Amino acid sequence: MPITYRDLWPHLVSFENLWLAYLAARRGKRARPAVSAYDLDADTRLLRLQERLEAGTYAPGAYRTFVVREWKRRIISAAPFEDRIVHHALCRVIEPIWESRFIHDSYACRVGKGTLAALNRAQHFARGNRYVLSLDVREFFPSVDHSILLDTLSRHLADRRVLDLCRTIIAGGRDLLAEAYTPVLFPGDDLLALTRPRGLPIGNLTSQFWANAFLHPLDMFIKQDLHCRAYLRYADDLLLFADDKGILHAWRDAVRERMAALRLTIHEYRAQVAPVAAGFPFVGWTITPERRRLRRRNVVAFWRRYRQRLAAYAAGEIDLDRLGATVHGWVGQTKHGSTTGLRKAVLRTLIPKREMMRHCNLLGTVKGSQGFSRLKP
Repeated sequence: MPITYRDLWPHLVSFENLWLAYLAARRGKRARPAVSAYDLDADTRLLRLQERLEAGTYAPGAYRTFVVREWKRRIISAAPFEDRIVHHALCRVIEPIWESRFIHDSYACRVGKGTLAALNRAQHFARGNRYVLSLDVREFFPSVDHSILLDTLSRHLADRRVLDLCRTIIAGGRDLLAEAYTPVLFPGDDLLALTRPRGLPIGNLTSQFWANAFLHPLDMFIKQDLHCRAYLRYADDLLLFADDKGILHAWRDAVRERMAALRLTIHEYRAQVAPVAAGFPFVGWTITPERRRLRRRNVVAFWRRYRQRLAAYAAGEIDLDRLGATVHGWVGQTKHGSTTGLRKAVLRTLIPKREMMRHCNLLGTVKGSQGFSRLKP
């Protein structure tokens, strides 16, 4: 019998929790007009938000939706700032309940985890096993079934008002990703199954947490039922390692069947068993037991962004600090692999001659980064 938690609502709507949620929601975004406007009267606005939550009259606002195109098209949905405060307040209360239950090797959107930790763990498993099975969920966020998600949450949440708030937020994301979902009928379905509410908006803090909660039963199935000791997951990307190819093929069939119970499917053409020595893709890198190479699409994405920043700098639209942040961010991201020559080649591009003294300071800083020998002014 799972442990359930009651009396969470008073903590969720307390002014202290809302204030801390407000500080978290505005972090790094204070220059945005909606956030700066909220800052002018934050105490009063939070008290009004608290009143609406306690009275049951809180209703989420409309999402702002836009498309991001890098190596594939993504539909991003941004909630209004006050709604993001509610998302943070909710996660501050319910996330610790699941955090103690998540497996160690789940790395997305968790404190102390992240892509670097996932890379290190994947390479560790590659050094101890001969083969790897790479799996990823097809159209994951558009496919998340609302009924299954709410059932998952209700296994531990016995506070009706907290569940109602979860239900309200989840329902607000319905149909935002409808065009990104390819209809699938599972065994026993009729045509009405295609109308089931589904989809989590990409961009919500709650969506990131609920994605981990939704896939947690799959993690437990792989660890406890399949007894796969060398397994890790980053969001909807899964890696299973073993020394026997036959075992991995059998695990692939079992995972496919378990995913169907969650109304999810895998990318079949990517679900391959391969020797780890040949290299396998994971979180933007190609990993072997000895090396990590940045995948070409990540290099292309940065190159495009970098050229846009250079053009904006030349036109006086951004300052050198903004240009430097782009460079340093990419260097910091890529220095954890075999990328010295790559960084030299990419960052040898001419920087327009503006603010030469500050430009020299930037070059001095950049030269200190691993694999950064020079930039021609």
